[in-house]
Amino acid sequence: MKKHWMFLLLVLFFSAGILAACGDNRKDPPDAGEIETLSVNWADAADSSSRTLIFRFWNNSENYFNTDNAGDKSFQYWPNAHALDVITDACLRSGDSFYKDYFDRWFEGVRRKNGNTWYNVFYDDMEWIALAMLRAYNATDDGKWLAACREVWQDIKTGWNERGGGGIAWKKDQLWSKNACSNGPPAILAARLYRQFGDEEDKEWAEKIYAWLRETLFMPGVGSVADNLNTETGVINSSWIFTYNQGTFLGAALELYEITGEKIYINDAVKAADYTINALVNANDALLKSEGTGDGGLFKGIFVRYFAQLILSDGITEATRKKYLTFLKHNGETLWKQGTDKQWVLFAPYWKDKPGTTTGLTEQLSGCMLMEALAMLDREGLLK
Repeated sequence: MKKHWMFLLLVLFFSAGILAACGDNRKDPPDAGEIETLSVNWADAADSSSRTLIFRFWNNSENYFNTDNAGDKSFQYWPNAHALDVITDACLRSGDSFYKDYFDRWFEGVRRKNGNTWYNVFYDDMEWIALAMLRAYNATDDGKWLAACREVWQDIKTGWNERGGGGIAWKKDQLWSKNACSNGPPAILAARLYRQFGDEEDKEWAEKIYAWLRETLFMPGVGSVADNLNTETGVINSSWIFTYNQGTFLGAALELYEITGEKIYINDAVKAADYTINALVNANDALLKSEGTGDGGLFKGIFVRYFAQLILSDGITEATRKKYLTFLKHNGETLWKQGTDKQWVLFAPYWKDKPGTTTGLTEQLSGCMLMEALAMLDREGLLK
């Protein structure tokens, strides 16, 4: 009973916004009785979800997130970037040092498991790492994160080549493959670096990468983003349309709107968002469709992260904001009320299905991102 009342007091503190910096630390996992009492209070749901990510996926001996919660302890580089993002979301939301305690451990563990380097053969994987490290720097004010982010950013830029008119390659050993997933994220990164530190070269990179992505893989009349261009054959793979490419494209467009004020960017972001919520959903329930396990398990969460940022933008109309909020809230309520066993707080690839007692890291991360996004929007007063 004592622990139950301590939990309720913390929830009240979180809701009132009293904890502005990482402070109180609760090491125990939320027990079944506590979780079962939660309604869709988004801060509570986010806290339960993000704590479960740590309690059920964190590798305590090697300091990274396991591939699943069922014993697969293999290391996955790019999902660990998104796990760091969720830790950052949770720490900024709650102010709880429980989350902040994992930053340094992640930094050491992930670097070691990646061969004592941040570099990788996949440019998109490094881009996710760099984006997450920039956010971690802003959450912790620890300069090592910014230094590492800048180091990775320098290596990412070596992926640009003029095959296919430009763009950053997908892999270091496949410079002919130009993918949406290797060009949306660095445009976001470059724009954020410029907005924070004012280096004109970063702005030029953001504009250059985005211009290539828009001209080559975006279909403005439809709002869809094709997956890749094979510069050896000249074939654009427009049959592969994924939520994460939609999300990073609209995220890049939004960042460029924020630093330039040019309407073309916000219009592009809205087109990509509208396409996603109309075409990449199950028609019978308006839920973002399942894109499977493994890499695909993360796709929806990536879309949600940047879609939520678009909802906050002053560049969209109030009618558009309301439509987007309704869509996202519907997905979140369905996941929490129908797709979540409150004893386990695990998420499946399709947000109406309960996964039972096991699930993969990527699927879990997408659910966490949805809960953290809704908690953030609720804190901004947009879900009342």
